[in-house]
Amino acid sequence: MADRSTARRAPVRQDERTSPLEPVAGEAGPAASLELDRLIHERVRLAIVSALAATPSLTFAELKQVLGTTDGNLSVHARKLEEAGYLDCRKSFVGRVPRTEYALTDAGRTALGRYVAHMEDLIRMMKGDEG
Repeated sequence: MADRSTARRAPVRQDERTSPLEPVAGEAGPAASLELDRLIHERVRLAIVSALAATPSLTFAELKQVLGTTDGNLSVHARKLEEAGYLDCRKSFVGRVPRTEYALTDAGRTALGRYVAHMEDLIRMMKGDEG
C-alpha cells in the first residue's frame, strides 16, 4: 500500500479544473458559454421568477405560499432580484394591512428566457444533439 503522505496532491485552482461540459474549441453561441446567470440560478430566486413568469403579479403572501419558504428568505431573495432590475415591487395598504406585490420586469423576463435557453443548450450538448 502506498504511503498516503507522499500521495497528497496540490489543491486545484478553479480555473485549472476541467469539466465534461467544456465547449469544443471554436464553438460559438449560448452553448459555448457555461456561465449561468448566478442571480437566477439560486433555487429560491429561480422559483420566484418562474412563478412570476406565469402570472402578471403575485403578492408576498401568495409567493410565500407557492414557494413554501419563510418571510425572511423570500424577502432577501426578492430584494436581490429587485436590485438587479428583474422584479418590480409595489407596496400599498389594503385598509390597515400592508400589501407587497411583485411583478417580473421585461429585464427579468429576458433573463429567465436566456437562463432557460442556456439550460436547454446544455442538455442538447450533453446528449450530443446538433440542433
